[in-house]
Amino acid sequence: MGHVVVAPDKFKGSATAAEVAARLGAGLRAGGATARELPVADGGDGTLDAAVAAGYERVPVAVTGPTGRPVPAAFALRGTAAVIELATASGLGLLPDGPAPRRAGSRGVGELVRAALDAGARTIVLGVGGSAGTDGGTGMLAALGARFTDAAGAELPDGGGALEHLAAVDLGGLDPRLADVALTLASDVDNPLLGPTGAAAVYGPQKGAGPTDVVVLDRGLQRLAALVDPTAAALPGAGAAGGVGYAALAVLGATMRPGIDVVLELVGFATALEGAALVVTGEGRVDRQTLHGKAPAGVAAAARRAGVPVVAVCGVCDLGPAELAAAGFVATHALTTLCPDEARCMTAPGPLLEALGRALTGETPR
Repeated sequence: MGHVVVAPDKFKGSATAAEVAARLGAGLRAGGATARELPVADGGDGTLDAAVAAGYERVPVAVTGPTGRPVPAAFALRGTAAVIELATASGLGLLPDGPAPRRAGSRGVGELVRAALDAGARTIVLGVGGSAGTDGGTGMLAALGARFTDAAGAELPDGGGALEHLAAVDLGGLDPRLADVALTLASDVDNPLLGPTGAAAVYGPQKGAGPTDVVVLDRGLQRLAALVDPTAAALPGAGAAGGVGYAALAVLGATMRPGIDVVLELVGFATALEGAALVVTGEGRVDRQTLHGKAPAGVAAAARRAGVPVVAVCGVCDLGPAELAAAGFVATHALTTLCPDEARCMTAPGPLLEALGRALTGETPR
């Protein structure tokens, strides 16, 4: 019997990807299978943990949080390769006083980039997702030496709300080491920066922005794009993370790739597939969003190309058999099939995941 590759994403609000993988792996081993655990992410929350689980070193850094308060963050480093997860420095979860759609910024992300450069990084993966603000990446760039000023020459405060007063951009002070770094923007977002499908309109409401806030934020992003690179504002992914994608693409010369593809490379998924009999992936809720760039769909696609069958494990499944089969899953198992109480599945998923893992040994080809 070949081994089983256990490559789940997190069960959001319930268990981390590493916890899910460990419980499934324990169940598989109890059933007699050999399991290799590779927790994954789609470039957003959990990307740093996936890199650390794959052998990268976690490097703690104190940075500026999304509303200016210091927060503990970290990046991952292996040799000269660094992995940065935006959410650890500028994420929605770092807003102790609630949403701040106009004030929240991305300065902490730039501080993480600078720390990675100080550590000798020559390649940087920037995983974006879960950002608290819509500042077009100006906070990140300011931390790296750029200046954003109003008509009087005063530097603007952090946050997307201030950008409606933007009059000049000076990129001459950017850290010169950036010119020698290969930056990858890992994201599953293909929105442009501006307009009805842009960063403010689509994602602003998720960050607490009301209709007036959205207008103000989009107007500020328009001013930014006009002064930096209007063409780049239309690039797919420019609207990622409140416009951090735009700053990375237009100013830092980043290359954008699907987050799950980047993470699968980081964790050595292709190597793990060699000789595998089965892949187990999943996330908290498998639904139509899963099929559009989320980690389980990416895992399924990569496994299918290698000819290895894939099973999905989740808390709840909202897809029908035909949709699941089309996505490459040979079977899907939800915790709610073992315990119909969704609240219990959320608060105590461990034993249920182990039970599913043990049951999966019956699906492993022999």
